[in-house]
Amino acid sequence: MGICVYCGKPAGFLQKAHPECEAKHKEGLNQIAELVAASLAGSVPISELPERLEEIAKESFVSQSQLREVLITEWEKSVERFLEDNQLSESEEALLMEFASRLSLSQAELDKRGAYTRLVKAAVIRDLMNGIIPDRIRVEGKLPFKFQKNEKMIWVFPRVKYYEDRKKRRYVGGHHGMSFRIAKGVYYRIGAFKGHPVEVKERVFVGEGILCITTKHLYFGCEAKNFRIRHDKIVAIVPYSDGVLIQRDAQTAVPQIFVTGDGWFVYNLLMNIPTI
Repeated sequence: MGICVYCGKPAGFLQKAHPECEAKHKEGLNQIAELVAASLAGSVPISELPERLEEIAKESFVSQSQLREVLITEWEKSVERFLEDNQLSESEEALLMEFASRLSLSQAELDKRGAYTRLVKAAVIRDLMNGIIPDRIRVEGKLPFKFQKNEKMIWVFPRVKYYEDRKKRRYVGGHHGMSFRIAKGVYYRIGAFKGHPVEVKERVFVGEGILCITTKHLYFGCEAKNFRIRHDKIVAIVPYSDGVLIQRDAQTAVPQIFVTGDGWFVYNLLMNIPTI
């Protein structure tokens, strides 16, 4: 005799659930999702959610883990909806954070698919565009950089792959003339090498390390190289889908490429840092 996975009562031979219990469970999940979506849209007060959600969950055999997964999924959907225009208003951020607080959702839960990080990044860009220096990131341990007086950290990227575009000279051409054998396996050529130098560009991987952006500099550190670049010395920023290329204002400077996984964010950070 099978036991119903929802109500815990006998369900019949080789049966795992009563059809009516299963239907009630699915309907309960739908009701929870609709209620949460309405709350995140501002039409249902967040303060009313905990009690109403517990009631629906209890009546529909929805476990606490299932309930939390619906809450997280709907929160993620709201983040994506709010960021469709690539902007996050203060009211949208406040609504999302109040929801997370009221429902006791942790940062780790909300960021398991990266939604929380996208929210914070959007808020950082908004702050910078409004002339505000954001204070939204915390670093465990010490960074391998020595900041200057009154310099404030804005963002840190771990495990950044760093490349440089370097020029190398090669000779292209060949020999003209004739050759003859003077011994077994040895040939002597009469004539001259007719070739010309050609400069080619190669993208060289330098190392993987930490990229830190502050109010005054861009810092990078890895085993092979450590340096900083003043923001006012950057003359060009080229965004890629997964990183940026930076060109410094120096005759001998080579293009520098930082692969962070989010080129749009790095580009907008560097373009919107207020001059202080």
